[in-house]
Amino acid sequence: MTFSLPDFRRKWSCRGYMSAGAAMVTAVLGMSLVLTERAEARKYAAPLDIFGLGTPRPRPTVHSAKIPLPKPRPEEAPKASDEAPPEAEGKPSPDTPGDTKPAEAARPPEKQLSACRLALTEEIAVAPSIPDIRGPGACGGEDLVRLEAIVLPDKRKVTVKPAAILRCTMASAIADWVRKDMAPLAASLGSAISDLDNFDSFECRGRNRVVGAMLSEHGKANALDIRAIKLANGQSFGLTDRSMSRDVRERVLHSVCARFSTVLGPGSDWYHEDHIHLDLAQRRNDYRICQWNVWDPLPLIAPLLPAERPEEAPPREVAAKPEDKEGAENEATEKSAAPTDRSDGNKAQPSKPATKKRR
Repeated sequence: MTFSLPDFRRKWSCRGYMSAGAAMVTAVLGMSLVLTERAEARKYAAPLDIFGLGTPRPRPTVHSAKIPLPKPRPEEAPKASDEAPPEAEGKPSPDTPGDTKPAEAARPPEKQLSACRLALTEEIAVAPSIPDIRGPGACGGEDLVRLEAIVLPDKRKVTVKPAAILRCTMASAIADWVRKDMAPLAASLGSAISDLDNFDSFECRGRNRVVGAMLSEHGKANALDIRAIKLANGQSFGLTDRSMSRDVRERVLHSVCARFSTVLGPGSDWYHEDHIHLDLAQRRNDYRICQWNVWDPLPLIAPLLPAERPEEAPPREVAAKPEDKEGAENEATEKSAAPTDRSDGNKAQPSKPATKKRR
């Protein structure tokens, strides 16, 4: 097989190679322009690229932060011992893995004691504190105690039966009254106080238990009703008992009216005829109420029959009414007739004039 130059030129023309080379140069130049435009476009966001789907923006340069190192330990500082203190040996370390126990709840701050609570010690009264009472309306109060007994100066205890729930100030006033006033009074009677009859203390109610009435001081734990005082010799006297000496009851009256802002007893209203009400109600200008009538003692022997008609009394005919004159004359005739004989045969004895009994 022979090849000739014309055949070679006809089959393998150089023009094809030249056209292919020109196309490759054109493509390279186009790619370079496209890459340059994209690099420029990264600096500025496309105006219609709302969702940021275009070319991502370049990230800012991250600068490494410098962490300050702790100061060197001074030479005069005590050296840390390798051994753990004995207190911390039994305690688990918070960094110990596997410690899943919940942290203890923080305890609420303890309530500070009032000046009254600090003064009302066990040498004065057995009165443990109780939680505050929040009843309906304004019932209840704060700084409450349960007054169980009062300690006299000679260490004897006066039991409060039943125990009274009172404010600390009211319980302190009751304790001072018993220690300073009632103890000497009982000593003058030849004995000592053993019990205090608590008729009523805290009770959420209106005055005199009337529905809709103003809140009583009993509802504020600021009042105490006392009915009687029992002595160590077994004798018991009621504060409103009229068989008790008037002088003793008046001494009790003067003592309570000097210490409490409200005193209600017999004569105040029919609610307080058998006991004494004491409270420390606060009023304007320190106004006080003391309503207790000390009645006279009852007679030892009550007269069962009317007394005989005195001799100097006028005749019944004069004292009778005009329409009863006829009956009075008949009565006078019957009085003048005296029996002469008795059925048993004894000697006749003069009889006393008959008297008409009253009904």
